[in-house]
Amino acid sequence: MSAQDLDGESDAEADGSGEMPKPHTIRLELADEPGQLLAALAPISDNGGNLLSIFHERGSLTPRGHIPVEVDLECPPDRFERIVDALRGAGVNVIRAGAEHFGEEVMVILVGDTVDSDLSDTLHRIESSADATLQDLSLSAREGTNEASSARLRLAVRSGRVDETLAVVRDLAAEKGLHVVEPLAEGSQ
Repeated sequence: MSAQDLDGESDAEADGSGEMPKPHTIRLELADEPGQLLAALAPISDNGGNLLSIFHERGSLTPRGHIPVEVDLECPPDRFERIVDALRGAGVNVIRAGAEHFGEEVMVILVGDTVDSDLSDTLHRIESSADATLQDLSLSAREGTNEASSARLRLAVRSGRVDETLAVVRDLAAEKGLHVVEPLAEGSQ
């Protein structure tokens, strides 16, 4: 059937979007737990996305120990951001959405009682509150986990969102009694 239905309206006009569906790729990071893939697909279909293919890389893991999943879908361009927002709202870690890449990187060091202040909670809250994803984590606890330690975080940040991400890190550190060491900006001495 052509792009026109029996009434002479195009499918895009009939659904109110004004544009024909276009292909998009979203790269996700999922925990290796039953139901995670299905839960990640629901926001896509709930917001008008049509699945084209899913590449579930079960044999490889991201640096955080999760499974990378690439989803190809099609939808009108005005629905794509809604789908990405719905995925993030459902707690799905979106590594890349379409042409959007986490194109900037920032490294910070948290110093203090990083282990007992629940490092896992800190990392989860950074990822859910900021447009960032954890790329690498190094923990140094020379005197054991009951004493002061440091955690070096390398974060991939959505382009243009470094300041917002650093604000989230600073707020969490203040709440948990940690100190933040931020890297010098390029060109600073």
